[in-house]
Formats: sequence, structure tokens, C-alpha cells
Amino acid sequence: MTRTFHNLLVTGGAGFIGANFIRWLFEQPDFHGRIINFDKLTYAGNPLSLLDIAETAGPRYVFVKGDICDSAAVNQVLEAHQVDAILHFAAESHVDRSIARPDDFIRTNIVGTYTLLQAAQKHRPHLRHFHHISTDEVFGSLGPSGFFTEETPYAPNSPYSASKASSDHLVRAYHETYGLPTTLSNCSNNYGPYQFPEKLIPLMILNALEGKPLPVYGSGLNIRDWLYVTDHCSAIWRIVQEGGVGATYNIGGENELTNLAVVEKICALLDAKAPPLPSGKPRSSLITHVQDRPGHDQRYAIDCSRIQRELGWRPAQTWETGFEATVEWYLTHLEWADSVRSGDYQQWVAEHYA
Repeated sequence: MTRTFHNLLVTGGAGFIGANFIRWLFEQPDFHGRIINFDKLTYAGNPLSLLDIAETAGPRYVFVKGDICDSAAVNQVLEAHQVDAILHFAAESHVDRSIARPDDFIRTNIVGTYTLLQAAQKHRPHLRHFHHISTDEVFGSLGPSGFFTEETPYAPNSPYSASKASSDHLVRAYHETYGLPTTLSNCSNNYGPYQFPEKLIPLMILNALEGKPLPVYGSGLNIRDWLYVTDHCSAIWRIVQEGGVGATYNIGGENELTNLAVVEKICALLDAKAPPLPSGKPRSSLITHVQDRPGHDQRYAIDCSRIQRELGWRPAQTWETGFEATVEWYLTHLEWADSVRSGDYQQWVAEHYA
């Protein structure tokens, strides 16, 4: 049976995946509900990514600036907007930042998730579903073969992945202990439009355009599975509507590549689509190997056969089509990227959301 909802609370909806999800869902002809975007607007939260949605969706889109760790604010938004489903995207998500300063990750990812779960439980039975978006990094590192499944034991290796593992366990516990209707998804590395430029793919695109060094950790042979962000969005919505209550689903792009291969592909695409470097050299000449990240997991790979088998979902994008679409998006949205890198968008946020 397909579940239907009228008022969705999307936490972290001004971030990369959350903003793409909101944009994607409003494009679906069978979605007639309302979205309440609840976001603290930290450095990675950019409401400019949804400015056109705010203008075209009218009363079906509501933005509320708030902190998921603030119990009063969370309960107030659930009550005021009669929320019947929570889609929990909000998280601190950058591994390097978690290594340098884990405090924010513990607070947001663990305490924030706990606060949301408490509020969700309080607002039952009107609130009928809680979906938690997580990462494959909770499973740790794979060797050269094998895949993460939904039964893989957790073995997080960074403060970021440990905080997400903790939040996953809380979601499961609230379902098992209190009967809270939940679903949970663990995804592989996302990429696509509106991604904050500290992440690998947008950082390499923008640096390569400007002729700056392209820093690659260690040998660059660490392997990730790459998932185009709108494929992730479609999988999440399929789970929210049809997934088994209490179930976990892995979401992967079926695109395993080394970090070095990703950077080389970006360089080749930009050499073909952008003006050449002043030196006349290929952009791959900018690749610079730097000291490896502490605790750098060697390989992630997702077995997403459960969601394919039970819900009929498969990724639509290959890495070739997804990478080309991503490079073309950044080439045509350099003003957005410049605003983010310069911090100008934060002035806009301060003026509109004091």
C-alpha cells in the first residue's frame, strides 16, 4: 500500500541533498502536499538554492529557520504545520571537519536526531512516519571485494561516521521500543547540482576551471560508489511511500570509481567543454597528491538489491551521464558557486533570516 502525506517536514532542506529532494519532489506530478523546510542555515545551508521554489510553489512551500536540537522549536513547527511525516536530512557531514572539530557532529547528528525522535513520538498518531537519511560510511571500510548490505555490522572510522551510526541506532531503537513508524536509508557518495564546494566533485570542477591545484589524498586509489543526487531523491521517496515500516534500505549508484579516476574524468570533461588553460596543458596536469586523510577508508560499495527487489527502484544515471550533467550544471551556474565560495550568500541569509 502506498502511503500518502499532506505536510512533510524536511530537516536540513537548505543543504545539498535536502534542497535537491525538495526541488525533485515538487516536480513530481503525483505530489500534491506541502513541504516545511526546517534548517538552521549553518555554513552549508543555502536558501538561495531554493529561491525559485519559494516563488513558484506558493503556500505549498514553507521555510522555517530552526535548530533540530531545539526541542521547543521542533515541537512548535510540528504542531503549527500539522506535520504527518518527517524526512530527516539535517546533519554535519564533512569528514575532514569532523576530524578537526567533532563537537558539532556529536551535537547535531546525535542530539539533534534524538530531539526529533522525541518530538515525533509526542506528536503521534497524527505524525505517521519518520524517515532517516544516513550514509554507507557507518559500515567502515571494505577490502577489494564484497559489498555493504543492510546486515553489515557497523564499524565507523571517523567522528562523522560514528555520529551517524549513533543516530541510526537511535532511529531503530525508537521503532523497536516505542513502535515509532520509521524507515532508514544508507546511501553512497552523492554528487550533482547545488553541492557545497568543499566536497570532492565541485571542488575539483571549480579548481580545474581556475587552473588551481587539484589535491588528491594519498595515492587517490580509494574507491567510492557514486550516486547522482536525484536518483537518491527518487529512492528516498519510494521508501517513504512504500518501504517496510522499521526497515532499512541501502541506496547505491552502482558506480565504483577511484578518487583519482573521478578527478581525471572531471578534467577530461572540462578540457572538452571549457576554455583551455592559459598554459595549454590538460587539466589533469593540475592533479597534486597530498598527505592522506587520517583513518581514510579504502573502499565503499553498496549492495542495493533489497530496494531493487522489494520496491522496484534502480538508479537512472550512469557515472558517464551523471558526471557530464554535473559538470555542465556548474559551468552554467558559476554565479551560484561564486556566491557560496565567497560567503556572499551568508549576507543574504543574515538580511532575510535574522
